[in-house]
Amino acid sequence: MKLLRYGLAGQEKPGILDDKGVIRDISSLTADINGDFLSSEAFNRLKNTDLETFPTVDSKSRIGACIGDIGKFICIGLNYADHAAESNMPIPDEPVVFNKWLSAVVGPNDDVMIPRGSEKTDWEVELGVVIGKTASYIDESVALDHVAGYCVINDVSEREYQIERGGTWDKGKGCDTFGPIGPWLVTSDEVPNPHRLNLWLEVDGKRYQDGSTETMIFSVPKIVAYLSQFMTLHPGDVISTGTPPGVGMGQKPNPVYLRPGQVMRLGIDGLGEQQQEVVAAYRDGERK
Repeated sequence: MKLLRYGLAGQEKPGILDDKGVIRDISSLTADINGDFLSSEAFNRLKNTDLETFPTVDSKSRIGACIGDIGKFICIGLNYADHAAESNMPIPDEPVVFNKWLSAVVGPNDDVMIPRGSEKTDWEVELGVVIGKTASYIDESVALDHVAGYCVINDVSEREYQIERGGTWDKGKGCDTFGPIGPWLVTSDEVPNPHRLNLWLEVDGKRYQDGSTETMIFSVPKIVAYLSQFMTLHPGDVISTGTPPGVGMGQKPNPVYLRPGQVMRLGIDGLGEQQQEVVAAYRDGERK
């Protein structure tokens, strides 16, 4: 299943994409695509429901982040050896863990804002993992049983804030709009092997990233099990699993960073595509 949320920001409704590419409203089944729904019997029933019984949605509707009421937005850094190399950082012995603030979450085609004063805003296409079952101190062998599905994430990053200004990475990772998620939450039954997915990203039509989840250092089961040793993972939590090489910071001979007016387009096999216009920072409500 390809689950989604559509409508104005902050007013999204739950939907599903049928086999013909038509969006259908499932508000009669659930109020939202969130952790409560993913852990409910209604979620399991939907798999055997005739989608034509649900009303269609205007194809021009805005698509929001594919998961609502996110509890935790956890990210894994340097999870591809070649990306670690282009970042001039050692391959980690354990997963590098940081967070994005929930105010970073936007829809897959919403604007991405460059923070005021930023000179080094960068891109990162990543495989997102959405938790569907509570996980605490679990073994790697059962970790995928706790995954509801997968999605596309752009882990937008401000490199000066992240690397050059001290402290943790978080302040360079969690700026407003730095976490486009979606368009779909593709359920795990449609992704038999999350480690055989091609992922790519373009800026203004130039392809910078073109990789595969085959080259991850730490697998999805490893990441989920590892995180569960430090925190309880709840349904609706989101994990972004790292990026392949080709980020702006790693371009030779000189780094390349985002500027207002540019357009990012990115995608992952079977999980859909995103497209964001890059804009200068504005206060909430200033830009319509």
